[in-house]
Amino acid sequence: MTTGDDVGIRAEMLLADPDGCKFTVERSVHPGGPFAFESVAEAAGSPLVERLFALDGVVHVIVAGSVVNVTKRVDASWAALKPAVAGAIRAHLRSGIPAILEDVQGAGQPRSAAAVRAAVERLVEREVNPSLARHGGRISVAGLQGSTLYVAMSGGCQGCAASSLTLRAGFELMVKRVAPEIAAVVDTTDHEAGTVPYYARFS
Repeated sequence: MTTGDDVGIRAEMLLADPDGCKFTVERSVHPGGPFAFESVAEAAGSPLVERLFALDGVVHVIVAGSVVNVTKRVDASWAALKPAVAGAIRAHLRSGIPAILEDVQGAGQPRSAAAVRAAVERLVEREVNPSLARHGGRISVAGLQGSTLYVAMSGGCQGCAASSLTLRAGFELMVKRVAPEIAAVVDTTDHEAGTVPYYARFS
C-alpha cells in the first residue's frame, strides 16, 4: 500500500500567474472536479482544503483529480509555501479520508463561466499577447460555451500559416493549465481574410 510519504508531487509554476502553482500528485487526490475554493469559509468541511488554507499565504485552491492548483498572496513566498503545500497534501493522503467531503461540499463547486473566462483573459493579456505582439499578432476571447472556448486571432495571426500550430501546441496547453474546465478551443477567425503581414516578409 502506498502511503502519503511515498507519493511523488511535482510543483509547476503557472505561466499566466506568478502567484499560482500547479501540484501534480502521482495518485488521485479527489475524483471529479475541478472544485474551486476561494476562502477559509468555503473550505470548511473539506479536510485537504482546510489544511491548505491553514498555511499562511494561501488564498485560492482548485482540486481536480490528481492536480491541486494553489494561489498565494502577492507578498507570500513560494520558497516556503511549495514544501508546505506538498507536506499538507502528503499528510492528508496518509489520513485516508476524502479531500472534499461531498455531504458538506457547498462552495467547492466548479467555477462559474465568468470565473473561468476571467482566468483565461488574464492568461491572454499577461502571457500570450505580449509574446504575439512581437509578430504583430493578437488573440482575444470571443466566447465561452460550456467547456468550449472560442477565440479570434487578429493582426499577424490572421491568415498566418503558423496560426494553427500557435493555437494547438502553445495556447491551448496554456489555457488548460489555468482553466482545466475547458475541453476544447475553437478558432473563429476568418483566416482567408488575413494579409499574413509577418510571413509575407519571408516570401
